[in-house]
Amino acid sequence: MANTFKLRIATLDGQIFDGEAEKLLVRTIDGDVCILPGHISYVTALGMGEARVYVNGEIKRAACIGGLLTVSKDEVRLVPTTFEWAENIDLERAERARAAAEQALKERADRSNYEITAAEARLKRALVRSSVAKYL
Repeated sequence: MANTFKLRIATLDGQIFDGEAEKLLVRTIDGDVCILPGHISYVTALGMGEARVYVNGEIKRAACIGGLLTVSKDEVRLVPTTFEWAENIDLERAERARAAAEQALKERADRSNYEITAAEARLKRALVRSSVAKYL
């Protein structure tokens, strides 16, 4: 059995990664899943969290939000809604987004259910982006 597998990561904006990987750790809607060479076929929706791509003995971290993961005999495809490598995340911007979302949630009495749900989602995204960016 090979020590790597073909991994393709693409968003609507284009190809993010196309190469060999040793391991992929990603958050799904049911929790974290680790893909290794020889993994059985698998399809799941992605959640919101950190993705770790293991390449040449190194870990590449990213914020990965929403989308789909498919594993087949020949390749693994990660098609997230949003995917940002740690080195591309603007930590100050993520922290500002976190603060704004927290402020909106403090004022929940003045907000509609939709506005509260949107603020909660913005807060979760900001927390994921901040935690991934802090690894640098």
